[in-house]
Amino acid sequence: MLAGAVLALFLAAAPVPAQDQPPLPALPQSAEIQLKLERDGSLSVAEAVSVPEGMTMDRRVPLRVAAPHHRDRVYGIRDVVIEGRGTASVDQDAFTVHLPPGTSIFRYTVDGAVDGDRVTWELAGGWSAELKFLRASLATPKIPTAVDCLAGPPDSDFQCGAAQIDHAGLTRFSQQNLLAGQRMTTTVELPAGAVPANARLVPAKTFAGAFVLTTPVGWAWAGFGALLLAAAAFVWLARRRDAAAGEPRKAELVSADGEFASPEGVLPGHTGVLLDGRAGPADLAATVLDLAVRNYLWVSAEDDGWQLTRRNPADEHLTPFERAVFEAVVPEDSVTLAELRRRHVDVPPDELRADVVRRGWFTTRRLGRAGLRVVFYGVFLTVLLALTVGYAQLGVILVLAGAAAAGVSAALPARRRAGADVARRLRGVGAKLTSVRPGDLTKPQRELVFSRGLPYALALGELSPWVAAFDTLDHPPPVYWHAGDVTPDQAGSFANALAGTFAAARRGRLLEAVGQDTGSHPPAGKPGGAEPS
Repeated sequence: MLAGAVLALFLAAAPVPAQDQPPLPALPQSAEIQLKLERDGSLSVAEAVSVPEGMTMDRRVPLRVAAPHHRDRVYGIRDVVIEGRGTASVDQDAFTVHLPPGTSIFRYTVDGAVDGDRVTWELAGGWSAELKFLRASLATPKIPTAVDCLAGPPDSDFQCGAAQIDHAGLTRFSQQNLLAGQRMTTTVELPAGAVPANARLVPAKTFAGAFVLTTPVGWAWAGFGALLLAAAAFVWLARRRDAAAGEPRKAELVSADGEFASPEGVLPGHTGVLLDGRAGPADLAATVLDLAVRNYLWVSAEDDGWQLTRRNPADEHLTPFERAVFEAVVPEDSVTLAELRRRHVDVPPDELRADVVRRGWFTTRRLGRAGLRVVFYGVFLTVLLALTVGYAQLGVILVLAGAAAAGVSAALPARRRAGADVARRLRGVGAKLTSVRPGDLTKPQRELVFSRGLPYALALGELSPWVAAFDTLDHPPPVYWHAGDVTPDQAGSFANALAGTFAAARRGRLLEAVGQDTGSHPPAGKPGGAEPS
């Protein structure tokens, strides 16, 4: 108690040193420190240290210290000047001082000591020898409101020998017998806004610190959020546009030169994919019927049912999908519908999908595949950053960006804007098929328009009104692709039988897959007609 009272009395009576010039130590192995907080937040420090004869003293001040929430606080040391024979050096992690015997004065400037309204600095710490006595003063632009000082082993909470604010506004500190390796840390609280804060907090060099939210990472999250909102808006607009494809658009069946008008070169086999996103038996049947109408196949009625015969070889005018259908349905010279039903014709949809993609009607889903690759890259980057430089949340953002890309790809309609427009026109063709007036066409036009429109009527489900409109004419158009004198109604019966053949074949394949009997089949002509006997 008596020693503490004497020390406090000595501290209060100590003269105020000249600016930037600390008093010289009166005792060996002691230090006098003068600190001044500048108005820009930097801390000017001047230390005078006395080293006894026959020994040296070294000090190492870490410039990166642990802070809460997996962060490190980084200090900067600059403008180091030494008076005497001592040496000092500053690297990225520490400020090092080597002092020979005698009294040395070294000055330096600290950056990063102000955190909010608190000024924190380690007056002593990292010394290789004991400090018998340490005294310091801190001048600030405004009189402090509170002061705290800890001394002793690192992480201890022992108070300094003395820490007080004097009548002149200086904050004074003192400590006796500070052992080697022990520290003395001061924290002074100033009025709000006295100086600008300049504390620099960085993620700790740990696995948890690698995931700390930093300013660059925060901007990356903000950018990701903006892109996510933009992607959501794009998906909403695309789905809204695609939903409008259900509304028919006005279309004409006959062009100005009297030819059958197919919108944008749409083939009958495209119908199911364009309207429903998938092809069915009716689309396969419509493709076969279209091959007959275009003189690649010849249709005849034999004793054992309808028969398809190759009329012309597949050429460059056929798409890869049509060529695949041609080869699968009639691999040899001829085939009957009964044989087709038993054969279970199966045409891979890849060619059809590739065709609508090539025409620009459907997407390729490349975005989804790219998104999955980005997810794997993001996982790798997250681990790499966590184990090296930090900022691992950037890798997490990349993972989420890849997942978002895959999600957007799945949410976007497969049908593109051009495909949606063609679908609307195709629905307009369907509406036109139900209201056609063959009497307005010339006889040559009736023959061509009826046969060319028949596959589309089958694919669009408008076969009955299309056939009825031409069959009621006094002079129905001849069917040039069918052997014999065939009426439009009989051509429609063949079309129905063809669709029933592929539907029954598919049904038989599904039943066979679950082990049911497939020996019997529904009538091939249902609905709309039966295969001739």
